[in-house]
Amino acid sequence: MTHTRVRTYRRAALILLGVGLTASQYAFGQTAPAVPQPESRTTTDILKELEFLKNRIAQLEAELRAQLSPAQTTAPAVAQDHAAVSTAAEEPPFQASPEATANEPKAADVPAPEGPAPAAPAADSAGTQAVAPSAAATGTPQSAAGASQQASVVPPPPSTSAVDLQTPFAFGDFTWLNGTPRNKDVVVDTPFFTPEVRFDTHYMTDFNQPVDHTIVGATESFRSGEVQVEQISVGGDFHWQNVRGRVLTMFGLFATTTPRNDASPAVGQWDLRNAYRYVSEAYGGYHFNVNHGLNVDAGIFVSYIGLFSYYNFDNWTYQPSYVSSNTPWFFNGVRVQWFPTNKLKIEPWFINGWQSLGKFNGHPGLGGQILYRPKEWLSMVFNQYGFGQDNLGLPHTERIHTDDSIEVRYYNNPNAGNGISKMAFSLTGDAGCQYGGGLNCTGGASGPKSAFLGWMLYNRAWFHHDLFALTLGGGKMNNPGRYLTLLPPIDGADSISGSPYFTENPGQKAHMWDATVNFQYMPKQYITWWFEAGYRHADIPYFAGRGGVTPPGGNNGLPQYFTCMSGATSGTNDLGQAYTACGGPGTVWFPDLRRGEAKLSIGVMVKF
Repeated sequence: MTHTRVRTYRRAALILLGVGLTASQYAFGQTAPAVPQPESRTTTDILKELEFLKNRIAQLEAELRAQLSPAQTTAPAVAQDHAAVSTAAEEPPFQASPEATANEPKAADVPAPEGPAPAAPAADSAGTQAVAPSAAATGTPQSAAGASQQASVVPPPPSTSAVDLQTPFAFGDFTWLNGTPRNKDVVVDTPFFTPEVRFDTHYMTDFNQPVDHTIVGATESFRSGEVQVEQISVGGDFHWQNVRGRVLTMFGLFATTTPRNDASPAVGQWDLRNAYRYVSEAYGGYHFNVNHGLNVDAGIFVSYIGLFSYYNFDNWTYQPSYVSSNTPWFFNGVRVQWFPTNKLKIEPWFINGWQSLGKFNGHPGLGGQILYRPKEWLSMVFNQYGFGQDNLGLPHTERIHTDDSIEVRYYNNPNAGNGISKMAFSLTGDAGCQYGGGLNCTGGASGPKSAFLGWMLYNRAWFHHDLFALTLGGGKMNNPGRYLTLLPPIDGADSISGSPYFTENPGQKAHMWDATVNFQYMPKQYITWWFEAGYRHADIPYFAGRGGVTPPGGNNGLPQYFTCMSGATSGTNDLGQAYTACGGPGTVWFPDLRRGEAKLSIGVMVKF
């Protein structure tokens, strides 16, 4: 050992020895021994001092561990909203899953634990997102799922396990779920903001070949034979000192097609449709460190009824069945998300009504969700709604609805090579009705039946290390009263105007079913290319045929009335009077409505 190296070791040892002894003196009331002057020490003395220092440090660590209480060594639980990530017992652990979708909080200001930080949880249509330390705090990229999550400001206790048992649903990888974004990471994350960007573009062709290119009766399919951008969304999650906020814009076709199904803006003033048209989510709230988390949010947040996500990137197929398309995509109100355990979420809602920006009548809507994920391969969600008076012009009619889903991943083999890597199915059942004001749930002497009964079932298989996926499924609905049947946009009709060509009167029935096959190619976690074929059928004329649903000369601005063959309005919704006004038999225009529709679609979806 050279003289220079000995001198360097001597200085380092003396500094460490002085610091260690001084710390022990202050911590335990002991007096540090005098440190000999460096000039008087030999190499042998230095080695002895290093050995003494090593033993003394070990002694201090043992005394410190003995004095710490269990309360000091256990960090409070953390939590938040929107879905998550992989197992523990039966399967190898995975990193926590991504993105905040449709809706929630985010971990911020959390001291970084030792070792690599897990990826953040994923958002899903069930409205659940787990929480992970923010990437800015840990120096590691983190995912956001449908919303931001906020965590406790106290770091979790050290653990030898890779499984997070504090954050809700972070014990498993739930990115396989229908209605959940599959990306596990975000590109950029900061302690204050986690961005989110979505693009959804498609080309569709309806085999009925409507001359006006209009596709009827869906919440994802609108134009035939054209390339269209369905969704352009930019926003993200804000999170700081347990305060939460989320905003996501809504440009593209969604900005027009979603508001037209809400009739509540017809009540009163201030043009609610245009006020909210370009916003899909916007809320602020606070995260409380209660149990595994408690969030209170107010604003516009996505609905979880119908299993499928509001955003097509998150779903197994592009066109969902009627149970999903004909139930709410958003709520306007207040929600509370309570996570009593890391496998359970209880979420009550106080909202304006059933997918309504405003309140239709005297009662708001009340509802809630219970989400339970006992294992990584199993997810169950139960949504309930009631009390709301959700009909324009029917102030005494109330609505109740139950929507319940189960998703099971029954095969999982990540090492399958180019074969099947996993398989899963989802099953959803819905039942509801309206009562009061001359309507009832069963029909009979007290009034016509106004009810809804439906189901949908999908099965999905992933191939080649999840590079490809194939989904088959469909569903059926029975809707006497048609109160949840989407109104065809005949002559520009919407839920406010109504249409004499497709009435939705109490007692009128609508029975429909559909089947879909979807193939997806996912070369990166942020992009999905897809191809889909589907068929839908109704027992009434409903889908656009060759003649389309647009009158001669285009929409005349009065869809609530019959239209003459000249394109002018008849000024009446009585057919006999319309013939008189238009000039006799054969002078009234009718849309071309069919009982079936076959469609091919292809597109690309991007989510960061």
